[in-house]
Amino acid sequence: MIVITGATGNIGRALAARLHGHDPLAVVRRPADDLQSRYAIADFDRPETIGDLLSPGDRLFLNSGIWPGFVAAHRAVIDLAAKAGVAQIVAVSVRGAAPGRRLAMGLHGLVDAHLEESGVPYAILRPSGFMQTLPRDFRDGTMYGAYGSAGVNYIDTRDIADVAAALLTAPVGPGRVYELTGPPSLSHDGIAAEIGKALGRKARYVNLSVPEMAAHLVRQGIPQPFAGELAALQAETGDGSWEATTTVVAELTGHAPRSWQEFLTDHRHLFA
Repeated sequence: MIVITGATGNIGRALAARLHGHDPLAVVRRPADDLQSRYAIADFDRPETIGDLLSPGDRLFLNSGIWPGFVAAHRAVIDLAAKAGVAQIVAVSVRGAAPGRRLAMGLHGLVDAHLEESGVPYAILRPSGFMQTLPRDFRDGTMYGAYGSAGVNYIDTRDIADVAAALLTAPVGPGRVYELTGPPSLSHDGIAAEIGKALGRKARYVNLSVPEMAAHLVRQGIPQPFAGELAALQAETGDGSWEATTTVVAELTGHAPRSWQEFLTDHRHLFA
């Protein structure tokens, strides 16, 4: 059995749809009859409810959003999976994850380290930014950020699901970290141009300094110090360190990462 946490998110839904014939079980917090998989009710806030679903030889897809209990909950699920004798954990992390880094990078870094030391065979997926966040960021046609002018890589979450499906249905290999990237990186001005071209209307990116972006986020209702950390993180990911691409998606799935044009064609309605 392949147990899928985060099954109602963009990655989890796409993954469940790709695992027909491989006995997937979606983990959900509430009934989700629209999923293309059978499901069970369980919750990271009660890690034992996820542990109760696991049996020897299962494969576990570990993924969720970030919240204050993220690290403790994910560590607990990893320990329960090890105790249950699962055959493999495929976990979604983030590019640049490491203990001590800002925000999600630091939290994922702590979980990644725990997984690597757990004794369970693992595959850690470290994708770049998610294309699926852009409709929210470009609401009203304008995105504000502190990324600067360097290229930043984004990946379609469907490609992450494709990679996870390939790993979860192949023979278990040695533990490894996989850096996942999408099509060639663009500056945020370039991304705005692609969005505008696809939508047939103007889209623009407004670059702000870190203090200006922090103040903008505060006006949007994001409290300090989180707003300041998020603005600083944007500047760090926009320093060119997120511009390089890898060939991992093509190597594992047999297809190139989805292009900007393909993503925007399929998600045009979300930018309306």
